[in-house]
Amino acid sequence: MTFRKHPRHLGVLFDWHAEAARQTVAHLDRPFDIAPDGGVRYTAEQLAWLVRDFSARLYAAGARRGDRVAIIKENHLDMVVAAAAAARIGALPATISAVNKPEAHRRMIERLDPSVLVVSPGPLARAAAAGVVPAGPRTRVLLLGEPGEGTPEGALTLADLDGADIPPTRLGGRDEPMLVMHSSGTTGTPKLVVHSAKTLLDGVAVMERIRFPVLASKHRDVAASSISFAHGRSVSWLTGQFVLAPEKIVAISRHDPDTAERMIDAFRPTTLEACPNVFQRWEQLALDRPGLFARVRLYVGTFDAVHPRTVRTFLGASRRRFPVWLQGWGQSEVGPMCFTLFTRGRMRKLSEDSSVTSDIGWPSPGLTRVKVVDPETGRPVGRGRPGLLMAATRARCLDYLGESDRHREKVRGKWWNTGDVGERGRFGRLKLVDREVDIIPGTSGIELESILLDRLPRASDVTVLGVPGRPPVPVLCMSDDRLDPEEWRAATRGLPELDEPRLVPFDEVPRTATWKVRRLDLREQVLGTKEALGTGRWT
Repeated sequence: MTFRKHPRHLGVLFDWHAEAARQTVAHLDRPFDIAPDGGVRYTAEQLAWLVRDFSARLYAAGARRGDRVAIIKENHLDMVVAAAAAARIGALPATISAVNKPEAHRRMIERLDPSVLVVSPGPLARAAAAGVVPAGPRTRVLLLGEPGEGTPEGALTLADLDGADIPPTRLGGRDEPMLVMHSSGTTGTPKLVVHSAKTLLDGVAVMERIRFPVLASKHRDVAASSISFAHGRSVSWLTGQFVLAPEKIVAISRHDPDTAERMIDAFRPTTLEACPNVFQRWEQLALDRPGLFARVRLYVGTFDAVHPRTVRTFLGASRRRFPVWLQGWGQSEVGPMCFTLFTRGRMRKLSEDSSVTSDIGWPSPGLTRVKVVDPETGRPVGRGRPGLLMAATRARCLDYLGESDRHREKVRGKWWNTGDVGERGRFGRLKLVDREVDIIPGTSGIELESILLDRLPRASDVTVLGVPGRPPVPVLCMSDDRLDPEEWRAATRGLPELDEPRLVPFDEVPRTATWKVRRLDLREQVLGTKEALGTGRWT
């Protein structure tokens, strides 16, 4: 078949890449769950064949054009492959991270009402342990792995569908729903965000395929990513890499430092993307073995705010003359909204008390407009005053599946209420203050967290919780699970009054698939309440 100059639909994304004049090769940290015997290296043609093969299995399992297919599994790039296979036959795929709680999985599946559920054994076992039935009798289960606890009677395995006939390609329309991904879910059950080919590939992913100097992948690059592949970011990233065709792409599905060390050592990436808290977890690796990051010319952080200490650590590890950190601010619902760049020089000019990485720069040129408004009146506020950040973009999602009222609540004409609080500074630059639900009057939780991380070298994570009727409560993850009182007094000198710190081991902090802290769950875990200062109206 003949394709346009860039991919126009997820269902033919991999075919487009296989027929492109220049291609890339994918390297994995472990085999795909949908192809456990397929190895850890894939050419463009092998990936395209895998999409066709899995579409055959989905069709044989009962998925048809107009049906919904839920994909719940451990993090890996094959989330995108499986979604493309469903989209190829005209079904609507929904990619859902396995780290969500069983109750959340059940609620999301109820909204989806899928004809086929593609699932790995882990989520089924956790659902059984929690007494949750993840899918109803009308849903056929396709198990990725060996049957075990929680596997429903009649579930199909990959082996059951070997040799299934490959069905014809039947793509949906460009304005029709093409992919469902979920929001981060920091405040409860994640929302199911619905995108079309037009909003995702011609909206969210547009910036990815432009050959910007410094920022775009070059043919000699090795582009590595360790993000949540259940989120729409994985589709836009992969689309950009397929168009720009670096020498290699490297998918790091597991975020632990040992896996990161193994993969980065083996492939020595020149561009490296990860969730900000994943980078934060890797800081000690960058300090102990900076040579691993010697070739990195571009770091990319998305999904969450990043702290100055993290940026300085990784820029310092690179041996490139002019490494750059690209920080993006965006949401699953509207894609990237703002970008800013950090360099060694910029970071050197700042004191430890600076909140420079709260600077989210300017809106994406030609794609997004952003305004700052009063949350009560909706009127624009002056520079230097905090307000709700509203975005206007052609990349806005179509709906929240099963929660259309919630989607309408955040739409004001062409403007989308992001639920983030920020302010506009000099030359129109935007600064992120906090999520509205996490707001701390008179200060910024993000800024306090950045300062405390700088002043506490042994802290691997800091979360500051706003609490009604008392000072903000800092929750600290210390490398050795201890904090000296004098160390704490020095760290808080000159800061607003804070409550006594709570120490929580890093692995016990509740996190989303993108490694954001589930702040409401953490609040309940350490304080016994989910009460916050923000309204949470626009979460």
